[in-house]
Amino acid sequence: MALLKQTPLTIARSNAKSRILLFTLFLFAFSLLFALFSLTRNPYSDPYPYPTPNAKPETSFVASIERFLAQTSQRFRDDTVTSLTEDGVVRKFDDVASKIERQRVYEDSYYPLSLPIRVYVYEMPRKFTYDLLWLFRNTYKDTSNLTSNGSPVHRLIEQHSIDYWLWADLIVPESERLLKNVVRVRRQEEADLFYIPFFTTISFFLLEKQECKALYRALKWVTDQPAWKRSEGRDHILPVHHPWSFKSVRRYVKNAIWLLPDMDSTGNWYKPGQVSLEKDLILPYVPNVDFCDVKCVSESESKRSTLLFFRGRLKRNAGGKIRAKLVAELSSAEGVVIEEGTAGEVGKAAAQNGMRRSIFCLNPAGDTPSSARLFDAIVSGCIPVIVSDELELPFEGILDYRKIALFVSSSDATQPGYLLKFLRGISPAQIREMRRNLVQYSRHFLYSSPAQPLGPEDLVWRMIAGKLVNIKLHTRRSQRVVKESRSICTCDCRRANFTSTTSLS
Repeated sequence: MALLKQTPLTIARSNAKSRILLFTLFLFAFSLLFALFSLTRNPYSDPYPYPTPNAKPETSFVASIERFLAQTSQRFRDDTVTSLTEDGVVRKFDDVASKIERQRVYEDSYYPLSLPIRVYVYEMPRKFTYDLLWLFRNTYKDTSNLTSNGSPVHRLIEQHSIDYWLWADLIVPESERLLKNVVRVRRQEEADLFYIPFFTTISFFLLEKQECKALYRALKWVTDQPAWKRSEGRDHILPVHHPWSFKSVRRYVKNAIWLLPDMDSTGNWYKPGQVSLEKDLILPYVPNVDFCDVKCVSESESKRSTLLFFRGRLKRNAGGKIRAKLVAELSSAEGVVIEEGTAGEVGKAAAQNGMRRSIFCLNPAGDTPSSARLFDAIVSGCIPVIVSDELELPFEGILDYRKIALFVSSSDATQPGYLLKFLRGISPAQIREMRRNLVQYSRHFLYSSPAQPLGPEDLVWRMIAGKLVNIKLHTRRSQRVVKESRSICTCDCRRANFTSTTSLS
């Protein structure tokens, strides 16, 4: 049979078909590889990974202090306490600061909403900063001190150590910092805000009463500063994270921005009108347990055989009376583990093991509406079940807690059979989704050195940035409103945060 002579047109058509076939085979191979990758990919991997530097961030309070004291205790000068109360000094400071602010208004179209926030850090005498850190460092291994309710003192200091983490980040050289939304300035006149580096929890638990009086004299020095006089403290940040700390002098710093564990509207820890969401900021406790990362959460999934876990004090005062009711309702139920315990080393290991073996972790109110247990559960991959009607949560202007926690009112939780029926009705798909969210959210509650983007130190400044306009409004208003005016603003009226519904989303 004679062969047909191929024309240029038939050759071109043949080549085009070959290219289409090769492209189709390439797409098929790529799709197959993508499918295989999806099957092998950890379902709990974080789609928004850390911008981690070469050195792994240190999240241990004790280890971080060791490194910090070795590297930085000689870097900074030791100010002496001197009085600066002369009216002329305050007026001169006000004139310079106002000129700088006016210049920024004309030059920066986003001011005062612009970043980075400019923060001036007071350089307190070292006996109130470095020496207190050394005191903790030299005694935490040997101490057997317990509070009246049996909690280890040094463990309490660790879980309220937000004052250290924020200060340590602010004072290191700018070249070593990762956060870009806040910068330290050396002149008070250039600052948007002022940070007061008081270690209120360490001083409360470890200093003798006579030494505490010296700390209050240092506070008097701060309130005599021109910057404080100018705003009456409204643009000053004061860490008061333990509810027992600074109680005797709070009335002198009531206008400052307090960094708190919660609001506690019961009146047991803060007087009515003393704290508010408008003025102050809620910060998370430092977790007591180790962080359960992506690999840990994935490996522990098959081991989570306990439906609901709780370890802690079973009897508390004030709002914590709900615990006794919950214990009576749940203690003998199948799939529920409730244990009495404290936050010592043995307690830490037991809590960590229990949380990593449980699907849900019970978080009832204690003496205050909040506790470190909530953040222990989050970093353990255990879905928090929050039974605390007046709880305020950290960074809630940024984070949606409905994605990682369940909220149940006290009245519902204590109804016979309600809580367990509710938990057993949550689908496996929703549990997996919330656990994936816990992995992503954990970074927001892990204090570290160096402070990480999206970590709690970072979110502190993002939240405070939203307060700046209001801070400046109240500062300017206080400077011109006459004393006899009846229109002076106060923040005494604050509605309590009552949980009235149960959220599944």
